[in-house]
Amino acid sequence: MKLSGTIAKPDGSLVRGHVSFTDRITAVDPASDAGDDYILPGFVDLQVNGSHGIDVMNASPDALAKLSHHLAHEGTTAWMPTAVTAPIEKIAQVHDSIASAFEISQRDSSAAGAAILGMHLEGPFISPHRLGAHPALNLDPRGDAFERVLAMRALRLITLAPELPGALDAIRRLTARGVVVSIGHTNATLEEANAGIAAGARMFTHLFNAMRPLNQRDPGVIAAALAASPAKPAMIPDGVHVHPAMLRLAVTARGKDGIILVTDKVALAETSGAEKNVGRARPTIRDGAARLDDDTLAGSIISMLDGVRVMVERAEVRIGDAAVMAAANPARLVGANDRGRIQAGARADLAVLSRALELKSVFIGGREIG
Repeated sequence: MKLSGTIAKPDGSLVRGHVSFTDRITAVDPASDAGDDYILPGFVDLQVNGSHGIDVMNASPDALAKLSHHLAHEGTTAWMPTAVTAPIEKIAQVHDSIASAFEISQRDSSAAGAAILGMHLEGPFISPHRLGAHPALNLDPRGDAFERVLAMRALRLITLAPELPGALDAIRRLTARGVVVSIGHTNATLEEANAGIAAGARMFTHLFNAMRPLNQRDPGVIAAALAASPAKPAMIPDGVHVHPAMLRLAVTARGKDGIILVTDKVALAETSGAEKNVGRARPTIRDGAARLDDDTLAGSIISMLDGVRVMVERAEVRIGDAAVMAAANPARLVGANDRGRIQAGARADLAVLSRALELKSVFIGGREIG
C-alpha cells in the first residue's frame, strides 16, 4: 500500500513524498506531487490510567482490549496501562490483568487496537510529600513489597522517588531486570535526583507536577530534569498541567530528542464527566482536567493527538518535532525500537492528519482501522 503526503521523518524534519508499506514500511520516497496531509508515526503513550469510562485499576483484560481499540481511534498505536498507588495485593491483581492483556496483544499483532507494551507502575514507592491524587499508601522501595513488584513479569516502567530509603539500590535492581525507572512524585533535591540518574533512572514522570518546585537557591529535581542527561522528562501537554510557555521552555532546554509526551489520561476522559475512582478520591472534570474537590489535579482528559495540537498551536513546536516527542522518544525509551518512526523496516503504525491537524485515518501494522 502507499500513502502520499507530508511525512514526519525520524529526525523531526518533514518531506513531501510517498510511504510504501505492507505490515512494515518498505520505502519512503520524496515526491514533489505528494498530497497535503501529514503522515505521522502512530503515537506511543507511556502513561494511561484510563479513558472512555475504563479505569485501569479495575479493568479486566477484555476491558483493556476495549481501551486499546479506543486509543487506536485517537491515533495512539501503542500504550502502557498505568497502575497507581494501592495496597500491594491490589497492585498484584491489576498487574495480572495487564499481563494477560499484554500477552494477548503480543500474540495478535494484527488486532485493530493499540498494542500494550507492558505495565507502568506509578507508585507506591513515592514521596509522602508529593502524593498528588494518590492515596497515602506509599512505601519505601525495599522489603517484601518491593520484591513482589520486582517479580511482576509485565512490569516495564515504574515511577519512584529516588530520595527514599533503599531507592538507589532499587533503581539498580529494576534496571538490571530491564525495567525503565522514572523519577516522579518526588521531593528530591538536585543531588538526590542526579544520584537516581546515576543509578539508572531514565525518565521523569509528568515534569513540574507532583515534584519539588524549582527554586533559584534550591534547584531540586526539576533542574535535574531540564539539564542534559540520559533521563528524559515526560510532560502532560494539555495546557493545564503545564502552561504552554513552560512546555516550550522545557523543549528549548532539552531539545526535541530530550522530551517525551504522555497523556496521563484517566477514566473520565471521553465521558460525560461522571465520577470515577482515581487515587484517593472521586474526581470530576473541571477547567479542562480531572480534579479532586480541593482542586488537586488528578489526571488529564486529552488524547495524544490533542497533546500534539497543544504543542504545535500553543507551545509553538514544529509538528515533526512534536511527533518525535509523542512517538519516537517514548518508543525508544522502552525498547520498542521498531515503533514510533517512519523509515524502512519499522512497523507500519501511522496516523494521517489533515493540515488542520484533524485525524483522517490510522494504520496499525499496515492495516487501516475502521
